[in-house]
This record gives sequence, C-alpha cells and structure tokens, in this order.
Amino acid sequence: MPVKARLLDIRCLIFQLSDRMETIGPLTETLRWGEPAYLTQTSKSGTTIRLGRTRSAPQDAAIFFNCQTSLVGEFRMQFADEFRFDKNRAVIIPHERPLPENAVRFCLCRALRYHLRCGPSFG
Repeated sequence: MPVKARLLDIRCLIFQLSDRMETIGPLTETLRWGEPAYLTQTSKSGTTIRLGRTRSAPQDAAIFFNCQTSLVGEFRMQFADEFRFDKNRAVIIPHERPLPENAVRFCLCRALRYHLRCGPSFG
C-alpha cells in the first residue's frame, strides 16, 4: 500500500478514536516539521502524534511520538512482531503487511491519553 494512503488511514483512526474518547476533547491538526501533527490542545490529555516517514524506511508509514515519553519503549515490548521502530521516537508500519489496526489503535489511544492516569480506552 502506498505510504500516503496508509497515512490517511491512520489519520482517520486518530479522528475516530478522538471522537469516541470524551476525556481528550477536540483535536488540533497542524503541521510540525512539514508533517501532519495531532494535539490534544484543549484538554492537554495527550502527547503530540505526528505522521510521516523515516529516512531509514521511506517506503513505510511512520507514527512519531514525543521522544521524551516512554511510549515507543512500551510499544516495542508489546508489538515487536507488528512494527519496526526508529529509536525512541517512531513506530514504523511495514508497507508489505496489512495495517495492524488493533495495535495502531492501542498506540494512538495511549498517546492521546498519555497525561491521564487511567489506562487506554478504545471508546
């Protein structure tokens, strides 16, 4: 699947999840480093999610998370068979496989609720 189509699918998941998760409020969609980024600006419940590609795997979609969080380390432990990783900043979704939707949803929920004390919720 081409990267652009995969990133658009992930974008749709971000908005679907945010619509179902009342505690995070509305999302702000903006550009960060020339790439689409999603922030829980009103509630401050989450950390920034950014979509793009990595230099190491330009054919694959990447979901970037703030490298100061523990998220990518957590995802690496849980989803080593689903994703590849770029240090502590990105989850890379291999283009040759179907989108692992449940794993991606989990990662997005954790990021959208990163600053909340309760666990992830799929809405």
